Amino acid sequence: MKLDFIDLGNLSIAAANMRGKGKDPDVADLMPSIRARGVLVPLLVRPNCSKGHFEIVAGRRRFTAVGAVAREGGAVRPIPCAILDEGDDADALEASMLENLARVQPDEVSQWEAFVALVKAGRSVEEVADSFGFEPRAVKRILALGNLLPRIRNLYRGGEIDAGTVRHLTLASKSQQKSWLALFDDEGAYCPTGHQLKAWLFGGTAIAVKHALFDTGEAKAATRSPTPRRRSTSIAIWGAGMSNIATTRRSSRASRRSPRIIR
Repeated sequence: MKLDFIDLGNLSIAAANMRGKGKDPDVADLMPSIRARGVLVPLLVRPNCSKGHFEIVAGRRRFTAVGAVAREGGAVRPIPCAILDEGDDADALEASMLENLARVQPDEVSQWEAFVALVKAGRSVEEVADSFGFEPRAVKRILALGNLLPRIRNLYRGGEIDAGTVRHLTLASKSQQKSWLALFDDEGAYCPTGHQLKAWLFGGTAIAVKHALFDTGEAKAATRSPTPRRRSTSIAIWGAGMSNIATTRRSSRASRRSPRIIR
């Protein structure tokens, strides 16, 4: 590795940068320092296919801030960079993750994407764990996200489902995951999560609303609490059903106790 100063126009974001996807990051906190003093902490880069050009493995926020200063018309000096050896994807991924883990904890799906790439590049689970200060068991848990359908991973990344639900879904078959997604998308169905999901997967039974033994209209109309729609609707429907069954049982018992009149 060597240090050098590289012009802004000769830099771009590497595919190995774990924060290289999506829109530009918020750099408002960096702008005053970048305007006044430029970049003080070197970017981590490596040569790419074009002569004299380099791709950024770590340091996207600093790079973005310098670009913003340039667009403002401010003076931009060459950026200090630490240059990795060419083509070592595993080292590049590792360096990107180490920097980002030290600054802001990335989401588990981003960790999974980087860990999978490291394993494919020849790193063992134990080596990945040692590099990032994780227990091997934690690395294996994150790698287990590969058992999920891509849409479930995206829902998890977006915060639409919680970690407990995801843990149980990693143990489910693909057909079970597809069935769960169908419930998730069905506004009239109960979509189990957390411990309820565990029971649904490994011993529970899903009851479709269309098979209810009572009028679901009243139950749905009664759900006006701030409880999330899926849970409130399903709980009210279930309660109405159990009440209906209990009433039927009481009527049946009463009829059996009534004395028979012989004429």
